[in-house]
Amino acid sequence: MSALLIVHIVICLILIVVVLLQSSSGMDLGSAFGSGGTSDSFFGSKGTSGFLIKVTAVLAALFMILSLFLSYNAKAHKKSVVDSLKTPASSTQQSGVPIPKNR
Repeated sequence: MSALLIVHIVICLILIVVVLLQSSSGMDLGSAFGSGGTSDSFFGSKGTSGFLIKVTAVLAALFMILSLFLSYNAKAHKKSVVDSLKTPASSTQQSGVPIPKNR
């Protein structure tokens, strides 16, 4: 269970980076790294925009599927953070000291 949570967090961080790397208003990823306006042939004639859109879609789908799975798994096991907290013994016992009333 904790391994899936770690994978979920890693996918979330990678998704944030990929979204931030996407071009906005005509800027290309290559210009962010100093290559001017030239697009590399590795990513094709469109540059990196098509590649980053596909990576974003795959990561978003994985993120949503893992979110639903983790939520369902937590509900099935009825595992809650609030339920796992133990109340201190001193808070359940009443002390002999009276609480003063404000006049």
